[in-house]
Amino acid sequence: MSNYSSDLLRLLDERGYIHQTTDAEGLDALAREQIVPGYIGFDATAPSLHIGSLVQIMMLRRLQQTGHKPIVLMGGGTTRIGDPTGRDESRKMLTDEVIAANIAGIRTVFERLLKFGDGPTDAVMVDNQDWLSKLGYIEMLQKVGTHFTINRMLAFDSVRLRLEREQPMTFLEFNYMILQGYDFRYLSQEMGVRLQMGGSDQWGNIVNGMELGRRMDGTELFGLTTPLLTTADGAKMGKTAAGAVWLNEAQLPSYDFWQYWRNVDDRDVGRFLRLFTDLPLEEIARLESLGGAQINDAKTVLANEVTKLVRGEEAAVLAANTAAETFAGGGAGADLPSLDVGDDGMRIGAVLTALGFTASNGEAKRKLAEGAVKLDGEPVTDPGFLVTIDEGAESKLSLGKKKHAIIRR
Repeated sequence: MSNYSSDLLRLLDERGYIHQTTDAEGLDALAREQIVPGYIGFDATAPSLHIGSLVQIMMLRRLQQTGHKPIVLMGGGTTRIGDPTGRDESRKMLTDEVIAANIAGIRTVFERLLKFGDGPTDAVMVDNQDWLSKLGYIEMLQKVGTHFTINRMLAFDSVRLRLEREQPMTFLEFNYMILQGYDFRYLSQEMGVRLQMGGSDQWGNIVNGMELGRRMDGTELFGLTTPLLTTADGAKMGKTAAGAVWLNEAQLPSYDFWQYWRNVDDRDVGRFLRLFTDLPLEEIARLESLGGAQINDAKTVLANEVTKLVRGEEAAVLAANTAAETFAGGGAGADLPSLDVGDDGMRIGAVLTALGFTASNGEAKRKLAEGAVKLDGEPVTDPGFLVTIDEGAESKLSLGKKKHAIIRR
């Protein structure tokens, strides 16, 4: 652990957020002397971010908690292009209306985790479409393009890997790094931004923006990245076999969100408590040291704290109570996911897939054959089983010990 003198870098270091910094000593001194406006960019490709973005959101929260100014950059402009980083194919083009709706949906989680306003350390949300759309093509070539060489652009992983695999990259995508670099320069000029943060895969894009600001304006800018977040078994954060773990309620019920955190690997509990909660480090150390079955108490604390931050205290309490009723009393908690099978009913495989318990009907058949599926406590093994419910009645469907839902008509 490094001996930082600023509250910002000390907190980020203690909680495990720092992977790389462009000039740790310079940033530490700046954060000690003044309010540092810092930003992270998010493309609006869906109406919600998933938990893979939560560490970035928490970085902005830590920035504000230590007396600095968080700026949420929504990529309304760059979403129209698509970040090629880590992708083997082009993103599909989204309409202006879809992008605007996605940004509105994404904003809701930031409003829970950041304080917005007009004060010196209040958060603001900006959209790069506001300035990128006004940047003429010839103007961009003259002002920005002269600072990027094709040689260097071809060396970036996002380009090099695509070309090595003989997968096409459009000229549109090739320009993404130029526009992202211009964002940093624009924000430094218009809003006094000195710091860009992001995941480790964004290091090249961050350095591009710093270099552009230095060359065009002589401004000293800073970059900081977080480690690529994976679970203890090596899986990338953000997705499960059933799909993405979305931050917004509209995309994922709060009970399922709570359950994700309650079911994390024992080895991840301490790290996730440091990254995703505001609990004091002393309390986290105590929870992390719990052994045997007691580690489940720490997981429950993790689930409660993260759900409270992201979904609100009421959602966290309801999810915890639902889990207690479901697992302890054998009941059907009020916050369990539910499905209406209609008057004609639904085949059991379709029910499992519709609930997101299985990713496909093929997986559903395998789970049925394993005896992992129960309806009102009774095993169901026939993939042709028709689930019918009396009008106004309900049944509890379970897949294994951890996935439960209410079936209604």
